[in-house]
Amino acid sequence: MARAFRFGVSISGVGMDGAGWRDAARKAEDLGFDTFLVADHLRQGFQPMVALAAVAEATSSIRLGTFVINNDFRHPVLLAREAATLDVLSGGRFELGIGAGHSGDEYREAGIPFDAARVRVERLGESVRLMKQLWSEGRVDFAGNHYTVSGHESFPKPVQAAIPVLVGGNGRDLLTLAAAEADIVGFTGFWVGEDGRGRDFPHFTAASIANRVELVRAAAGAGLAELEMNVLVQGVETRKPRETAEKWAKELGVSPEEMAGSPFVLFGSESEVKLISYRERFGFSYIVAFGPGMDALAPVVARLRGT
Repeated sequence: MARAFRFGVSISGVGMDGAGWRDAARKAEDLGFDTFLVADHLRQGFQPMVALAAVAEATSSIRLGTFVINNDFRHPVLLAREAATLDVLSGGRFELGIGAGHSGDEYREAGIPFDAARVRVERLGESVRLMKQLWSEGRVDFAGNHYTVSGHESFPKPVQAAIPVLVGGNGRDLLTLAAAEADIVGFTGFWVGEDGRGRDFPHFTAASIANRVELVRAAAGAGLAELEMNVLVQGVETRKPRETAEKWAKELGVSPEEMAGSPFVLFGSESEVKLISYRERFGFSYIVAFGPGMDALAPVVARLRGT
């Protein structure tokens, strides 16, 4: 049986003051979005965990989360405590989205070592496993290649029996990890170079994302039914869909038809049909768009949410 649709909006906070930030969160809640999300970058936007505390106070029902937090910017003992605190303050509404990090320039500017992708993903896996223990157990002992914890008890404990964890990205190792450890697998469709510079979009079309989805299905095995599949919609356009699809197609080096059919964009009036078809084909039921697409996506949210 297909999962019911959920919808989220990811907003950075750029250009907003405190009142504007709280208004944006309340607007997303009023429009029926399920989650209000914040990314984690050093160059722009609000610090996610602090900003989400304000969202918790400004809203009553919408869930709040990181999308996604950079594992290398925080030690998992500290992040586990921050996540649990937000869960308590929001009455059990927090979801932790986390990734291995990809923007090498941010690391270099901050003086943080930017290790090979394999190492960053391995470290992320340890972090996720350790946080789960800290949320659910008393004193925790953990000995990994990257983190060591000796008899530490984390406080507070979350309100939820288990804070939902989303692991998002595109690489083979990361998606394999997500299939094994996450509650939600996030597909981004783009690839960042090994040095953390430049972007490529090898899995942005419907035909090419099938490879990534099959990878997750194979890695999840019997646990596939428990996984929620998420897709980050990079653009929503209803006023000039054809022109927008042609522009994006040229930039990414695909045909306009391939771009219009990509699960990572919603161009035109057939968005509902498209989302239903991709839920059938790929299992995508949790749809997240960026803030500029919130108003355009709202009618789709009103009709599909929970169905």
